Amino acid sequence: MGKKKLERFAEVAGFPHVFEFGFQQIKDGLKLKGKWGSDFFKNDNPIVVELGCGKGEYTVGLAQKYSGLNFIGVDIKGNRIWRGAKTALENKMNNVAFLRTRIDFIESCFTMNEVSEIWITFPDPQPQLSRERKRLTSPKFLDRYKNILKPGGVIHLKTDNQPLWEYTLDVIKENKYQLLVSTNDLYSTVSAEFTEAASIQTFYENLFSKQGFKICYLSFKFLTNT
Repeated sequence: MGKKKLERFAEVAGFPHVFEFGFQQIKDGLKLKGKWGSDFFKNDNPIVVELGCGKGEYTVGLAQKYSGLNFIGVDIKGNRIWRGAKTALENKMNNVAFLRTRIDFIESCFTMNEVSEIWITFPDPQPQLSRERKRLTSPKFLDRYKNILKPGGVIHLKTDNQPLWEYTLDVIKENKYQLLVSTNDLYSTVSAEFTEAASIQTFYENLFSKQGFKICYLSFKFLTNT
């Protein structure tokens, strides 16, 4: 591991708004589970979670736009989280937190109805059929999100991978979830309902766009949660 990565790991470990959850904590769950609002944010504002947040561009960008909402970026790689966490700290943003953990453990970190909205931004598409269950929009993961999302809560997917976008549309249709909006070319779609998704670009999104990849986006709700 490079010196810079080690320095970032050490720095992020001392940030007051970054939390880590691993295998050793599975039995008891995260101490903040069910208490993010009361114990960390010190308010009862809605909580928005970005899964696979990477450098945290959406977490920080949305938090800057919406001071009345709380945002939590989730990723397993502390080196990536460091950038967003440092930006939030430097700008004294009190509505931002980061959680370093596997998304498989999400139910151990949030309680039922604790999350109001979920963003999944440029996840690994896991293209091999044998790895379908690892896709963050697979039925396996969606069942986990159901257990933490408030009734009527929205899930957003933003990806450069059209097969993943198409796969997710199929999952939504097969499970009779409520598709809200969808496009396979976000920046060529002129409509107010896509403004939010187009307003922030992640590091990888800029990279993919420059390489000629179209950006796909969709949002949906669980009908069982309405």
